[in-house]
Amino acid sequence: MAEEDDLILSELSDDELVLQMHDDLYDGMKEEIEEGVTILLDRKWEPYRVLTEALVAGMTIVGADFRDGILFVPEVLLAANAMKGGMAILKPLLAESGAPRMGKMVIGTVKGDIHDIGKNLVSMMMEGAGFEIVDLGINNPVEDYLDALTREDADILGMSALLTTTMPYMKVVIDTMIEKGIRDDYIVLVGGAPLNEEFGKAIGANAYCRDAAVAVETAKDLMLRKHNQMAAG
Repeated sequence: MAEEDDLILSELSDDELVLQMHDDLYDGMKEEIEEGVTILLDRKWEPYRVLTEALVAGMTIVGADFRDGILFVPEVLLAANAMKGGMAILKPLLAESGAPRMGKMVIGTVKGDIHDIGKNLVSMMMEGAGFEIVDLGINNPVEDYLDALTREDADILGMSALLTTTMPYMKVVIDTMIEKGIRDDYIVLVGGAPLNEEFGKAIGANAYCRDAAVAVETAKDLMLRKHNQMAAG
């Protein structure tokens, strides 16, 4: 059966293949995505073009339908896993070609909180959008965040909390960044079920993201602004 699928994929035109890959991503079909990536590379597509037109564009559709309640967490995780298959092929090639990176994000659930499904979704969707992700896992004290931001030369800090009791710890992290004079060096995004926009503003975050799709769009927008400011400066 696999050989028949390969034959069909390889017979498609470039445009047809990209659309098919969007469908395959949506359906979480990892082997087909890996095959599609390989075919496009064999057709002399630049790795960055494969990433943006076939994978990122496909995950954008997934993200929109997740946001609108058409897709749910299990389907998104399958799509993200298929995306990872394609990314595994592209990553070394992207590094070689010096392709522009979207940005690098350090993400983790705050101290005292062990919930990670939302955080994992954000990580996968951000990776799907071309960001480099450093996932610190759960129960992170302020030192873990700050060490990782410096060590990884990150652009963005993402913090997640699912408990009302752990939400205030986000402010501890941001206040510590202010004390150390590094707050303005990073974009800070916060998310989690009990949070809202007012809370995000009150603690000094750049933005509150209600779900993974919003996190991706917000990160893209803020990184673009950051690049423009740097260019202007």
